This record gives sequence, structure tokens and C-alpha cells, in this order.
Amino acid sequence: MISEENKRLAQWAMDYALKNGCQQAKVSINTGISNSFSLRDGKMDQLQQTSGNTMRIVLFVDGRNGIYETNRLNKKELETFIKNGIEATRYIAKDEARVLPDASRYYKGGKPDLKQYDESFKKIDPDTKVAIAQAVSEEIMGKDPRIISVTSGYRDGGYYSYTVTSNGFESSNQRSSYSLNAGVSIRGEGEARPSSGWGESAMFYNELPKKDIGKTALERVLAKIGQKKIQSGKYTMIVEPRNTGQLLGPLLSAIQGAAIQQKNSFLMDKLGEQVVSSKMTLIDSPHIIGANGARYYDGEGVATIEQPIFDAGVLKTYYINTYNANKMQCTPTISSPSLPILSMGDKDVDGLIKASHNAILVTGFNGGNCNSTTGNFSYGVEGFLIENGQLTQPISEMNITGNMLTLWSSLVETGNDPNLSSSMRIPTLVFEGVDFSGI
Repeated sequence: MISEENKRLAQWAMDYALKNGCQQAKVSINTGISNSFSLRDGKMDQLQQTSGNTMRIVLFVDGRNGIYETNRLNKKELETFIKNGIEATRYIAKDEARVLPDASRYYKGGKPDLKQYDESFKKIDPDTKVAIAQAVSEEIMGKDPRIISVTSGYRDGGYYSYTVTSNGFESSNQRSSYSLNAGVSIRGEGEARPSSGWGESAMFYNELPKKDIGKTALERVLAKIGQKKIQSGKYTMIVEPRNTGQLLGPLLSAIQGAAIQQKNSFLMDKLGEQVVSSKMTLIDSPHIIGANGARYYDGEGVATIEQPIFDAGVLKTYYINTYNANKMQCTPTISSPSLPILSMGDKDVDGLIKASHNAILVTGFNGGNCNSTTGNFSYGVEGFLIENGQLTQPISEMNITGNMLTLWSSLVETGNDPNLSSSMRIPTLVFEGVDFSGI
């Protein structure tokens, strides 16, 4: 956690900046501790342990704004650092829109602990961490003669921050993370060398799944044997929960204040309109205790609220921070989404597969892009052809193309299986009539 000494140092740095030419200032001290262990074919390949303190100071000087960071937290050095930062800021072009938020919008405290921090990583000895990663490898090694290489890894960490501003915001935050992963490559048909992986993560050690990670990675790579392109055409597309973020990301980017202010968004001037399928009800739920992504305030210190992003396909909000609101002369909201949760149906991915007759299950995206202004996209995909409720031919080297608004307007069903360790709880998605390019 951030020491009381470092909190006092941050407050001193803010006061020092104000006394030496700043009209406003924001100071954060961030501490990170992480440990990672990587194995290749069951043997230690890489060990990394890092820790450090960083001060980040935002200086507002005569209508100008500068951001500076240092890991030298000695007062004498900080005096020089801050004075140099103030002088450098005076050379930056004026931009009166860059100010701290209105103090009335800050989070004032008093709500329950979000329970995102577990100190276990300080108590688990390194041998135990390595043994966990080795156990993941052992679920793969020797299980199939076609295996070429196996990797596994364990990672944990603690992250702490303290922030204070000159107009009244002060808060501390801490969170932890744990993850396990596996990767495997095999000899496929001909010259093919399929590879795949699987991973799990959690904020608490006791909640981290430690079994079947290697087994799942092996099952997924063996299922890729015989991958090929299939006939081009329009198919129902089913997207696994762990890949849905690839498609949701462009929508969330398009409602960011920077994109709106720069007229670089395919959702400009769409507030209050039905722009996607009525199956799309997406709620930002930032106050769920124990959830990844939960928070009481955004990056500016502004208090978060639960709110709809899309309600039955109707766009309900933009995410506009103080700067972009000032540029557009509009009311600011929150700077970014916290924990988007999509309304769910009554089937998991297996149930949705069984209910499909001529569809493609997408299990991975391989490159591609989305035009932020038009919403037109093209992505490489891999997965499986679904015929009469069964996975049949594994596919690869195919592309999906279209427009984001058209795609999300074709959403016909959602699953009940979001990844609860993710900061976006998006279940399996089913889209109708998606253009696939193959042969």
C-alpha cells in the first residue's frame, strides 16, 4: 500500500507546485509489485520480479497543461523536477479547456470497500508459484505425440495509488491480480503447426482456477487440426465470450468524448436513437463489490454512477471528460466506461451451438481493423462450421467484413455465460447474416 510518508510527499509536491507558479495541480503516487514465472516444456524459462514507485504530476500553468513523471522521490530532486516542469509547461500552446473537474463532481468517499485487493501474493513462496505453473504444463506434456512445445506461466501483483488535487480531491486505491496460462503448438496436417492457449485470471488467489488450464489449451489446439477455408457466404455468426470484446471495443471507442470532439466517430449525433439491435442492453455497473473494473471514481476523480450505455438498442450516453466537454461546450459525464454488462439470454455457448443449423463459431480473431469514422471493418477469424447443431469443419484464414452498426443491428441472441473475471461482462453473441470470405 502507499505509505503515509509518500502521501505526505504527494501533498507537499502539490503545494510546492502551487507556490511556484501553478494555478492548479494534480499529484499521484503509484506503486506496483509483480512476480511472473514462465516455463517452457516444464522447465523454468523466465523469472521476473518488479517493484517501484512513480510520481505523476499534472501542472496547470497560465492556461497551459503539462504532465510529468519521475521515480526519483527525493524532495530536493523533486523541487528541481517540479520547477523544470513548470518552466517547460510555459512553452506549451495555450489550451484553456484543460482544467481540473468541477470539485462538486468528485467522489467524496463513504461507500463500502470494493474488495479488489488480496495480499496473498506476498505470502505465497516462489516454489509454490512455480509448482502451480508446472502443474499446468503437466496437463499437456506427454498427452499427445504431435506436441511440439508447451509453455505455461504464473503471474501475480499488487497495484496501489494515491491521488490528491489542488481543488479538493483525495483518494487511495489498491487492487491485486493473479493469472495462470498455458500455450501449446502441435504438428498438424502437412506443414501446418497449429497453436492455441488458455488462461484464467482473478483478483483473489483462492478464486484463481488452477486446474484444467493446460487440458483446455490442448483440447483447443487439437480441435484445430484440419483447419481450412470454406465457401464464402452469409452465415449466422456465434462469437465465444472471450472474443466478444473485439466487436464491442469499436462501439465503446465511438462513444468516447475524444472521438466525438474530433468528429472521428460513427456514432456522432446518435444520442437517443436506436442504432443497434433491441437485444443490445448494455449497462455500466461500476459499483459491484469484488468485480474487476468496479470503481467509485474515474481517472479524473469524478464519481461514477450506474447507467445504461445502450437500452434496447438506443444509445443513452457518451463518455465525455472535462477537457472534451469544455472543447465542445457541453456537459461532462464520466471519462470512460467502468464495467459494461450486457443483458443475457438463457443458453450458454454449447446451447446456442445446438440450436444452430448453418453457422460459424468464431473462436479467435487474427488481425484486421475497424474504421473509427465509418464503422466499416474487416477481421480475420478462425473457428468451426456448425451444421445441424454440431461443430464440424475447423476453419481458418477467413475474413468477416461489414459495418459495425449493421453488425450490431443483426444481433439476434445473447448467451448467459460472460467471463466474470473480465472488466467487460459480455456473453456469447449470435449475429445473423454476417459476410464471411473464404473460397
